[in-house]
Amino acid sequence: MIIGPLALLHKVSTTLLAVMKPLGIWGVGGLAFIDSALIPIPVSMDGVIIGYVATNHSLFFVYCLIAAVASAIGSLVPFYIGRAGGELVLLKRINRERYEKIRDRFERQEFFAIMIPAMLPPPTPLKLFEFAAGVFEMKPITFVLAIFTGKFVQFLICSLLTIWFGPKLVHTMHGMLHRHLSVMIGIAIGALLILLFYITRKIFDRRKGENLPSEDAGE
Repeated sequence: MIIGPLALLHKVSTTLLAVMKPLGIWGVGGLAFIDSALIPIPVSMDGVIIGYVATNHSLFFVYCLIAAVASAIGSLVPFYIGRAGGELVLLKRINRERYEKIRDRFERQEFFAIMIPAMLPPPTPLKLFEFAAGVFEMKPITFVLAIFTGKFVQFLICSLLTIWFGPKLVHTMHGMLHRHLSVMIGIAIGALLILLFYITRKIFDRRKGENLPSEDAGE
């Protein structure tokens, strides 16, 4: 019997999940790397983290850290594919108008343009943003830090909710996020803008009464 490419990919990813999951911390890292490097596993990494944390609460921080690091390293695969000539691939998946919007977002604030999608659960098209980061020649160090930060926040939130409320409730909340993804994206962006405004206000408040560098130089 001939197996189609999608069925073969699912079979391979299912086998990888079965092999890696019993390996504890190293299994978390391996699955996160595989999931980020173009080969999707049958369940989301959120679900994997929830399963590990539900089994062993004491290692939740280590699970989150290892998974975030591995996700950041694995995401370099689609990033460098995009850098090697992914503009044509990107334009085949999205229209020119959306392409221009994504490019403008990267030009305005590339770090948050990657970190915010990395924070959000599937089906957020994160790999599309990773391709775009490579196409628009984002600095690799900035890219890795953005992916790591977003993924660490995502995994940490899932872990803490699992510890506080149990895995069943977290899975239910996860399903609701999937059904209302656009609303959650809007809320996340709004919360980030409020946080940035608050931080900016604090910085300017602290600088009130200080001389500007040009004023100091003229004295």
